[in-house]
Amino acid sequence: SADARERMLMENAQLYIEEAERLDYSIVALNMGPGNRDYMVQTLKAFYKLAGDKYLYAIMADGTMSIPNGSNMMQVVEEIAEKPDEVHARHRSWVEGTIEHAKVLADAGANCALMCADYCFNDGPFLSPRMFREFVTPYLTMSVAGLRDLGYYTVKHTDGDIMPILDQLIEAKPHAIHSIDPQAGVSLKEVKAMVGDKVALCGNVHCAMLHNGTKEQVIEDSKRALRDGMPGGGFFFCTSNTPFKGMPLENYLAMLDVRKELGRYDR
Repeated sequence: SADARERMLMENAQLYIEEAERLDYSIVALNMGPGNRDYMVQTLKAFYKLAGDKYLYAIMADGTMSIPNGSNMMQVVEEIAEKPDEVHARHRSWVEGTIEHAKVLADAGANCALMCADYCFNDGPFLSPRMFREFVTPYLTMSVAGLRDLGYYTVKHTDGDIMPILDQLIEAKPHAIHSIDPQAGVSLKEVKAMVGDKVALCGNVHCAMLHNGTKEQVIEDSKRALRDGMPGGGFFFCTSNTPFKGMPLENYLAMLDVRKELGRYDR
């Protein structure tokens, strides 16, 4: 029944909030696609009943082309070369669909958009900077603008070596960029010096170290991220990607302990 479903949603939201409180999170992320929109709307309403505006309520919303997978790589390459007009039309449609989806969720209380299309490998972007400017940047700019108009904070995620396209990411005007990936040799300190006055930065505790390193190594890398990212403000402390399955829990909790001890701006 509708009443039973609402009770279940409220109970689940309460459990999530209790865990977020224990771990000192600032964001509640709902990682669901358009097929689960009605459920997401009800879930957002449940969170608001219990926690109000204490958290940022984040959804996945991008609309741009990410790195093709192994099954469609050749198709994507051929279409870019031989049917660019069709590619542009499809990308425009993706953005429009993303904004439509995000509007429904904004009306329900979502206020942070995690834009998770990946563009880069560890040795650079999957498109050259020139081709990226043609086939991605216009639609990233459209997505960010549309989401901002709906009241979203926009966080553009892409791991890998972003340095050849960093200027284009900044031009699109997201509020923040994640993950400033140390596994690809990207320096948080360097990026902070280059663009820290234009965009907030999120990251960049080394995910592989969280998975394979010692607790002591995790603590030192967490301190390094805070030391490189915090000066001048505009830094959100988090991992450089989603923690890998099988990561030792004690490493993750050690990272959070460093944040509690050292990762506070004076209020």
